[in-house]
Amino acid sequence: MQNRKQVNYQLFSKAYPNSSKLIPEGKWMELIDPVKSIEFFPDILIAKTAELQLKEYLGELARLELFAYNLKKDNVKPEQYTEKLSINPSVQFFKNTWKNLSHQIDGNALGAEPEKGAESVIMWSHPISGIVRAKPATDEDLLVLKMALEELSSREVAQQGDIHIAAVEAAVVRALNDGIVTGPESRIKRNFNPDRDAGIDRSFFSARIFSLQWHITQTCDLHCRHCYDRSQYQPLSLQQELSVLDDFAEFCTSRNVHGQVTFTGGNPLLHPDFEKLYREAAERGFTIAILGNPASREEIERLNAIQPLAFYQVSLEGLEEHNDFMRGGGHFKRVLTFLDLLRELNVYSMVMLTLTKANMDQVLPLAEILRNRLDLFTFNRLSLIGEGANLVTADPEKFPAFLKAYSEAVDSNPCLGVKDNLLNIIYHEQKMPLFGGCTGYGCGAAFNFMAVLADGTVHACRKFPSPLGSLLDQSISEIYNSAAANRYRDGAGECRKCRLNSVCRGCLAVSYSHGLDIFTEKDPYCFFED
Repeated sequence: MQNRKQVNYQLFSKAYPNSSKLIPEGKWMELIDPVKSIEFFPDILIAKTAELQLKEYLGELARLELFAYNLKKDNVKPEQYTEKLSINPSVQFFKNTWKNLSHQIDGNALGAEPEKGAESVIMWSHPISGIVRAKPATDEDLLVLKMALEELSSREVAQQGDIHIAAVEAAVVRALNDGIVTGPESRIKRNFNPDRDAGIDRSFFSARIFSLQWHITQTCDLHCRHCYDRSQYQPLSLQQELSVLDDFAEFCTSRNVHGQVTFTGGNPLLHPDFEKLYREAAERGFTIAILGNPASREEIERLNAIQPLAFYQVSLEGLEEHNDFMRGGGHFKRVLTFLDLLRELNVYSMVMLTLTKANMDQVLPLAEILRNRLDLFTFNRLSLIGEGANLVTADPEKFPAFLKAYSEAVDSNPCLGVKDNLLNIIYHEQKMPLFGGCTGYGCGAAFNFMAVLADGTVHACRKFPSPLGSLLDQSISEIYNSAAANRYRDGAGECRKCRLNSVCRGCLAVSYSHGLDIFTEKDPYCFFED
């Protein structure tokens, strides 16, 4: 039988895992031996800090750890959904005199070291996953909590604060995803399979944002060697395009989701009524992003004056020589100059690379060039569609080693992002937390995004032929609810029993371009051994 000291040691070490590691064992035993309850330990630690020459912030850290321990011990799990925006009842605020303590509670290994300075920390139990979270409380957090407490609408807050409604709604979505507030259940959901999905974060099954990737024009000022589609379509009239925005607003309302319109093309800025469309999307409260080519300062400033861009994504295909071979002479330097402009204008910047056999060895060297120059750099694997069929895909046998090297580089390069679903295989092998995959929910084709072409045709994914219907004679809701859309959401039959299914499903476009049956056969690059 264990003696009292052993029991005490194990209990206190479990309640205060970080504090116990920061205190020499002899002093740790001296502190906990006389304490009859773990609840009193933070106060005793504060009183003894100077005498035992301990780190000054340990008392405040211990208070955070105690609250986290009690949430976990009592299995505090707030109601997942509420009829209206409500404050998560497990939320607790801490006024600290030291900064950066929440990183140690939230398991962020890259968190900054504690430093003297006032900081408010918010801690809570996530209503869906049950995971205890902690972070510094931001003005955005306080705004959303105020909205919930005073039952204020997004439009009221936008008017009172002279900010755009889309910014307010995006803040609410982030707070809902974080779990500091609760609200109506999203109707964009995947089924949870307890046998297959045990241990997967439940937040990966319910989307709060739905994206419409709208290719409003085929007109482009580039002629890339891997362009998916240079066909010309009969474009929608401006009135038809405005009807698409109205239809999308109705769809989002009916599904309890926030809408994001991602304008692309071709080059969306070459659409004759682009600024009119941008303004109309803003007036309907959508978050707006652009996938395009470098633009002028004047163009970006005009758009930001209407509504700040959520992000602007451009493309690079490798180092300068290869990129300019793919996209045209001088393109590499123009992109770097444009990224500097986006940073100056405080626009979230993204670069996407299409991975091929020719540029796989250039990805990480390019990431070093982009380090500290943009916010996010990711890649998509080549789909052998359109002019891309003339290129050679990355070697499947070399792909696992590439992903492993990429995942290691992510830890040290802040601009590198994780997107390819198969990275979750590496994370699973290394017993690291899984991430949400390509769209946050594995393959998001016809789940939390759809692509609309210039003629109103809707596809599950733009990277391969996946027609679902046309907005000329169907609503977005009708297309989303169709049997065709449901087949794409289900993905490949070979993937359905996989324990990584909810955050993966491979890439349907890659499977299609390799001649596979996308509804039965898994991604040809998959190397997962369950």
